[in-house]
Order: sequence, then C-alpha cells, then structure tokens
Amino acid sequence: MIRITALSLTALLICAGLGCAHAQSVGSSYTSSAPKDCRPVGKPSELDGSTTRVCPGKDGLMVLIAEDDLREIVSVGRNHKQAAKEPAANVWFAPFNSSENTVEWRSSDAKPFAIIQRWHIADNGDPDKQGRPNTKAMLVVTRLPPGPVCHVAYVDAIANPTANELARKAADDFARGFTCGKDQVKIIGAPGRAVELATMR
Repeated sequence: MIRITALSLTALLICAGLGCAHAQSVGSSYTSSAPKDCRPVGKPSELDGSTTRVCPGKDGLMVLIAEDDLREIVSVGRNHKQAAKEPAANVWFAPFNSSENTVEWRSSDAKPFAIIQRWHIADNGDPDKQGRPNTKAMLVVTRLPPGPVCHVAYVDAIANPTANELARKAADDFARGFTCGKDQVKIIGAPGRAVELATMR
C-alpha cells in the first residue's frame, strides 16, 4: 500500500498547479558544429573563400553554418537546402562575427524547440595591441520547426553573469510562441556592448 502523507500530498498539489511534470521534461543536450564534425557543402569560393557546412543536430535536424566576409549565419532544417531558406539564414550581424562550435538544444519530451549558441562580435571601437578588434560575447536563441527558424532572443554574455540561464529561460518561455517576421527579437537581461554591436544597422 502506498501511503501519502499530508506533506507529500501538498507537494503533489503544488506541483500539479505549477505544471512540474511539463517543466521536468524540458532539458538541454549538445552537438558540435566544429568543421571536423560537419560536412562541407560545395567548395570554398575562389573569389572570397566563403564556406558552407552542415552539421548533424537532434531529431533529424541539421545545422547550416555559412561564412562569408568574416561573418556567419546559422540556420536549421531537415537538410541544407531547407535550412538555407529559413529566416535565420538571412540574418547577418554587421560587424565581423563567428559562432562557437557548441550547439545547445532545448527540448521538451525529446523534441527540440530551440537552439542556443554563443557568438563573438568584433568591436572595432576596442582594438587590441595589434590593432585588431577585440570581440564581445553574446548568446543567440533560435526557434526551431514546426514553423520558421529565426532568432528569438539575444543575451549579452558579459553584462549578465547568469547569461546561460537567461538564454535557456528565454528559449523555454518564448521560442515556441514566437512569430518570425512579426515579433521582434527580445533583448534579455542587461543590455551590453555585444548586443549593441549585433543590433546596429
């Protein structure tokens, strides 16, 4: 016989009210977007050396990374052609930039609904001793299918000591209900230099 005490019954009722079962089903897993773990698409451009690669993701999704003129785009789809047609494939940050090689997948019941990546944005206003721009770090939250793939939120990694947690919460709270092309990308937490650089036009 299972005995339920008043305390455990109260905990169950609170958990039911807060949707604990749903919350516990949401979590993170990781894949690599390093060139060694991906497949090149075509050959590097003879004109400018631009490259494109696709990397295995979760649940049959592929991550597309295209670099041109020291700037990257990252998109997701069932294959590279589909990923290249998504809104995320048309988002370029004006300064030189690059994404890190770890892709964090936020999933509910093993179904991914968002990715989070750390980006480095070049700051021409902050040169190093050799005159090259130092970079500023930012986390980008991107929504996944069903529906279009696009940026949902930016979190400045320097201005926010808990940037990873903020990005995960933004993914969980906003990605699934975000309407690409209508909703504005959300700036989460304290704004900082990386976000300022990424959103400059």
